[in-house]
Amino acid sequence: MSLWEYANPVKFIRATDRVLPWLAGLAGACLVVGLIWGFFFTPDDFRQGSTVKIIYLHVPSALMAINGWLMMLVASLVWIVRRHHVSALAARAAAPVGAVMTVIALATGAIWGQPMWGTYWAWDPRLTSFLILFLFYLGYIALWAAVENDDTAADLTSILCLVGSVFAVLSRYAVNFWNQGLHQGASLSLDKEENVADVFYLPLLVCMGGFILLFIALVFLRTQTEIRARRMRVLLARERMA
Repeated sequence: MSLWEYANPVKFIRATDRVLPWLAGLAGACLVVGLIWGFFFTPDDFRQGSTVKIIYLHVPSALMAINGWLMMLVASLVWIVRRHHVSALAARAAAPVGAVMTVIALATGAIWGQPMWGTYWAWDPRLTSFLILFLFYLGYIALWAAVENDDTAADLTSILCLVGSVFAVLSRYAVNFWNQGLHQGASLSLDKEENVADVFYLPLLVCMGGFILLFIALVFLRTQTEIRARRMRVLLARERMA
């Protein structure tokens, strides 16, 4: 069975209908367990106190803000190369979810930053690139809404997605590119010495799993909605022409 079979809208809806309840259930379970574990059963940090616990919202949302755009990039490339409508609609469906994740990351970062830096906002390389990424999300959503023809909109937004991917990469690696800046290094790393302590690390992994599953579930659900909406527009156009 080829993955490209799911470019068929009917097969995509049938397949995702089967997995959506499981994804939603697992996402909910991971988020409940991870957040309760992290906020109520982990100690305060010796430097940051209880404010460190915002990591359980900030890091997973930032992860999905960046990877959500990269998922849109892959879907946009599939549209450009293979002209599969489901991939274009999946990218469109992911944009509002990614935008919300970016808002959560920015808001929790500001809340976390105030007691640590003495300010809610600083023009730090990672913070700035994240803000620009959010503006690209808004531009992507607006461009889809502004262009009436779906295929033309998919072409234009795919190009925008390619450009915006630069800022998705910068958001992820800004701390590595520029040594200056207030933002700390990565909380999770292949270098064991750079990771957060295990007492914070394990519930953080559970929260990250919950955010990933939630993102996938929402994208599947929204893609189904986009497919049905596209069908409705096509049927209405045919009725007007008849």
